[in-house]
Amino acid sequence: MKLGIVGLPNVGKSTLFNCLTKAGAESANYPFCTIDPNVGIVTVPDQRLDKLAEMHSSKKVVPAAIEFVDIAGLVKGASKGEGLGNKFLSNIREVDAIVHVVRCFEDSNVVHVEGSIGSLRDIETINLELIFSDIEILERRVSKTAKSLKGDKSLAAELKLLERIKAHLEEGQSARSLELTDDEVLMIKSFNLLTSKPIIYACNVSEDDLVNDGVDNENVQAVRNMAQEEGSEVFVVCAKIEEEIAELDEEEKLEFLHDMGIADTGLDRLIAASYKLLGLISYLTSGEQETRAWTIAEGTKAPQAAGKIHTDFERGFIRAEVIHYDNLVDCGSLATAKEKGLVRLEGKEYVVKDGDVVLFRFNV
Repeated sequence: MKLGIVGLPNVGKSTLFNCLTKAGAESANYPFCTIDPNVGIVTVPDQRLDKLAEMHSSKKVVPAAIEFVDIAGLVKGASKGEGLGNKFLSNIREVDAIVHVVRCFEDSNVVHVEGSIGSLRDIETINLELIFSDIEILERRVSKTAKSLKGDKSLAAELKLLERIKAHLEEGQSARSLELTDDEVLMIKSFNLLTSKPIIYACNVSEDDLVNDGVDNENVQAVRNMAQEEGSEVFVVCAKIEEEIAELDEEEKLEFLHDMGIADTGLDRLIAASYKLLGLISYLTSGEQETRAWTIAEGTKAPQAAGKIHTDFERGFIRAEVIHYDNLVDCGSLATAKEKGLVRLEGKEYVVKDGDVVLFRFNV
């Protein structure tokens, strides 16, 4: 999963990025990986893996991973080259979802580019820049497709969809708000439009507002209302607190959260929001060599889930031996689970569930 972090300057975006990546790396005992100055990979914390690894004496544990792409603050006119301009925008065209950090805290020591706090106004500023950038992309694609249409009439449907999306964007609406058929949804993916990507709003609040999840913060509530209307996700975070948490080891972190009256870290909240928004789940594999989490879309059938491990697994799929994690842990071992008849044999139509521990049988 790849998430792009965006926002205006001075909203706490880069602070949050640095904290999330560092905290994620430490809590999962996984080396922080810097691909370039603004990309970090962190693991998805999953206590189930440690339990399975212990049960099977696994030599290696491999959690699911998330790639974060942090972009310098957007400003008005970014789509026309202001600030980092289109260099910024091109960096997030490949992400699965956009994390939009919105400033919802007052601090006279941190200047706001607009001179005041206004969550919906700030969101609109960013959205408009993404819309303008998409329009520019579509104009070029419409021109190219129209020329190619003369020799390939099969492109007529694509051209019609391009023109329809462009008209929708010119009305100030994001591509994701356009009603599309299943075929059109597949087609639009190839356009890589920024405004077609799902959005997670990260409301950056003060320490006081974090404790009560921002219920008394008008800007947070405004974002929540808007997100509910458009089908987006929202989570509340305090970049200042995340900065402190990032410096702690696992035991100190739990104690700190308990003392603050907070159940989850910002990374935990973001991961939960991301999986929910994108409809993702994790199934597990475990043995002496390795225990690993595999991220798949909800509703994925067994052969396609097997294909996440290797294409040969999908191509030569025979059956899957499946037991849910909870049942396996209750039994204490796979052998006991088999004796109790809790390990099921599933075929090609089986839909893999979150927490399934699976052994795939295949032949190629």
